[in-house]
Amino acid sequence: MASERLPEATILGTRVHGPTLAQTVDRFAEWIDRRDGWCRSVVVTGFHGLWVGHQDPEFRAMINGADLFCPDGIAPIWLSRLHGRPLPGRVPGADIMAAFLKRAETEGYRSYFYGDTEQTLQTLMMEIGRRFPGAPVTGALSPAFRPLSDAEEAEHVAEINASGADILWVGLGCPKQERWIARNKHRLTVPVAVGVGAAFRFQAGMVRRAPGWIGDAGFEWLFRLAAEPGKLWRRDLTEGPRFVAAALADAWRVRSRLSRMSGRR
Repeated sequence: MASERLPEATILGTRVHGPTLAQTVDRFAEWIDRRDGWCRSVVVTGFHGLWVGHQDPEFRAMINGADLFCPDGIAPIWLSRLHGRPLPGRVPGADIMAAFLKRAETEGYRSYFYGDTEQTLQTLMMEIGRRFPGAPVTGALSPAFRPLSDAEEAEHVAEINASGADILWVGLGCPKQERWIARNKHRLTVPVAVGVGAAFRFQAGMVRRAPGWIGDAGFEWLFRLAAEPGKLWRRDLTEGPRFVAAALADAWRVRSRLSRMSGRR
């Protein structure tokens, strides 16, 4: 069955899709059930990934080459409205993981987790066993926190492939996880590879998530900043305002161009 066409918006040169949570999980299931030997890559990010792509054309091309871009934060949603191509809403990585694991309990889809620390992965495995007891997990690996050699990455990919996983969750943080997936996509046999950033720690209960209404109101960044100031202050307080200025200017250019085109008709 052909995939349903999803709404799209182009923000700072990056294509962002607009799936609902249910459509995201359905798309994963479709790719897994297809069993055609291809690994599909999924980007799940908000303003940070868009900003990195704006500054780095190579990274922008990389995420534009992904099979699906899910807007993790509210910024892409608001900007899509300014562009006149509104997307339905946020699709956070932690929600995607939970919804998929719930479906995996009945469908038997097998997950592999790559990234973060050994402690996080151990806690995550316990939480998955408690909350999603029927969801199969074929393995978990915490890579060294340093640049890996090609031989080391090849070894990790071989381990993931040998596990027989249906989906690979990568929690290395943006942009590292997107680069890792793009670099190894050609040799991964797992049907789906998803970069989900901090979702491992959210699902493990090690970092408290903002209530949904706070995220929908656009203040999840402030909630997370209060919870992890040492990690996020530079990104949110220095990169955030620069992103907003560049994104608003981009939206203004798009709306002005559309207005001129309409005036010529």
